[in-house]
Amino acid sequence: MLRPVLCCTAVFMLLIGALGARADGGAEPGALHLGMVNAQSGPAAGLGRGMLDGAQAYFSRINEAGGVHGRRLNLVLRDDGYEPARTARFTEELIASRGVFALFGFVGTPTSRAAMPSVLAAGVPYLFPLSGAEVLREPLHRTVFNVRASYFAETELLAAYMTGQLKLKRVALLMQNDSFGETVKGGLAGALHKRGLHVVGEARILRNSPEIAGAVRQLKQADPEAIVFIGTYRQLAASIRAAREQGLKARFFSVSFVGTESFIAEAGADAEGVYISQVVPSPEDRSLPLVRDYQADMRGPLGHASLEGYIGAAVLVEALRRVGPEPTRERLIEALESLDIDLGGFHVRFGPTDHQGSDAVYLTRIEQGRAVPVQPQP
Repeated sequence: MLRPVLCCTAVFMLLIGALGARADGGAEPGALHLGMVNAQSGPAAGLGRGMLDGAQAYFSRINEAGGVHGRRLNLVLRDDGYEPARTARFTEELIASRGVFALFGFVGTPTSRAAMPSVLAAGVPYLFPLSGAEVLREPLHRTVFNVRASYFAETELLAAYMTGQLKLKRVALLMQNDSFGETVKGGLAGALHKRGLHVVGEARILRNSPEIAGAVRQLKQADPEAIVFIGTYRQLAASIRAAREQGLKARFFSVSFVGTESFIAEAGADAEGVYISQVVPSPEDRSLPLVRDYQADMRGPLGHASLEGYIGAAVLVEALRRVGPEPTRERLIEALESLDIDLGGFHVRFGPTDHQGSDAVYLTRIEQGRAVPVQPQP
């Protein structure tokens, strides 16, 4: 009399197993849905829109060819305005709705920090955010993958150039007063310490705030030769104007998050001579097959942020192809952890204990409204 019960139990367990294999949200016949929460409005909107435009350009190419294993790729977009509380809320909603297979292309360090509790609790892949923060890299989280180089790599390049090639010693810091600022500050302090130097002055600004002049006035007292800026493009443009008005002649440097093309548009002639580290090649470098494809697929303006979104989309598509016709999050993670590809001049490699896809960093200088690669690199 026990055999029918055991059989029913076995059938029940098989059904549960089958449901479990299909339980990952966002994957349905003909479509795979990906959640993107980033700034489509506010002072960081240029970055969010760039990531969206670049990703959409690549996904459109794939969808027009029939998708990945017959599934079209669809971005479910939410605008957080670069405000962490909104990031957390939208991330929770997307995960709870079971309508997204993975999260892709978030923008920012404080926003990523706000998303992480929900991401880690749910085990949803968190892919290729526009942030170089250590919190996304150390310790390693199995569901979190980064393509872009870290802020530590960017600040090492900036410190090497400003102290080596330019012979600048008095380096000050104008920083966003949050986890983004603290991360870059840590990288800069370490890079300067290696060279027997330290930050000679520090001033802080609030995220998304236009109030800049007081912080610049504070830095002037340190008489810096170089100012490393950590914030968004409108704030950098305002900082340079304030510095000129106050007679401060220091050169300005920034990490990639500032948003290069948006900064150039905002600052105009004031952008001339600013150094910005980048984590993707020049979007104008047609010597690279990757860039030629990117330019052919883009329908909007070219830029470093959209090229980063395009690269992230290309990496994701390659991983999904390797997953096969029945995608699960676990299979996606396994595919990413074995991925080693050259996208046509940009190499991305992951491993089971290494979720950092690229360490490439490039230095640019603004000249006549363009971000010109600095040669030779230090």
